[in-house]
Amino acid sequence: MNFQQLRSVREAVRQGFNLTDVAAVLHTSQPGVSRQVRELEDELGIQLFQRAGKRLTGLTPPGQAVLPIIERLLLEADNLKRAGEDFASSHRGTLTIAATHSQARYALPPAVRDFSAAHPEVQLRLHQGSPRQVAEMLMAGEADIGVATEALAQYEALVALPSYRWTHAVVVPRGHELELQAGQGTPLTLEQLALHPIITYESGYTGRTHIDDAFQRRGLALNIVLSAMDADVIKTYVELGMGVGIIAAMAFDAQRDAGLHAIDARHLFASNMTRVAVRRGAFLRGYAYEFIRSFAPPLTRTLVDQALAKAPGSSFEI
Repeated sequence: MNFQQLRSVREAVRQGFNLTDVAAVLHTSQPGVSRQVRELEDELGIQLFQRAGKRLTGLTPPGQAVLPIIERLLLEADNLKRAGEDFASSHRGTLTIAATHSQARYALPPAVRDFSAAHPEVQLRLHQGSPRQVAEMLMAGEADIGVATEALAQYEALVALPSYRWTHAVVVPRGHELELQAGQGTPLTLEQLALHPIITYESGYTGRTHIDDAFQRRGLALNIVLSAMDADVIKTYVELGMGVGIIAAMAFDAQRDAGLHAIDARHLFASNMTRVAVRRGAFLRGYAYEFIRSFAPPLTRTLVDQALAKAPGSSFEI
């Protein structure tokens, strides 16, 4: 039994049982992948995959039982490598961050800047994706740290730590009737918003769940004419007069967005919690803890370790 055999099995599942894709990921040949899988099956004395001719079509029941063990073995092998690197060169290496667009654009830059200045020998890699994609990158070992508002706390394979709360704002073109009403001291209501076409985030992004929930609780229709995952895109179409925007308040800059007016909407929509997540059981190098604290100062190494030690499904708040 060797790690290449284990990787072949794991990647076969991750790549939807397409051995051509597995071979590309592992930088080997398709016959080589097939041989590795067959050799492991022969050694274990069980068939891990269902087959149609030479094609893999799924996992057998024994394969489903064995896969989590293979995942743990490969995780611990990676942990062993990281531990060695941490002791051999504690200030040198690579740190991969996966984040949603809003976090990468508006929340992460100060932490990235400060961390890079303090750790010039650490190469930072930043991947962007949906909250689900951020979670998948973490679980696949493609990222060390994930940052998102939605989804991360829903995966037992991840430890999701609360980092900061934020609220939404409504943005309108200068001179819009909602700006004039706000200037007269009239609080914005959901009923007023429901009279306008809405431009906001796609479902599953940047607190969209709380926007939908607020309208549903009041029995109001949400007339969305355009949805996007990027606040800058939303603001562009608001400026064109296509509708009223609902964005993360942190995405509005009075100087940069001079053609728009922002109305505080914290009284309309529940606040949102952005979380920092790591894969449960993964070994974090020292500088990974330091990046987390740079982004969310309350998350000390002690608190992160306490969260990692908790059982899956346990809540953790600061």
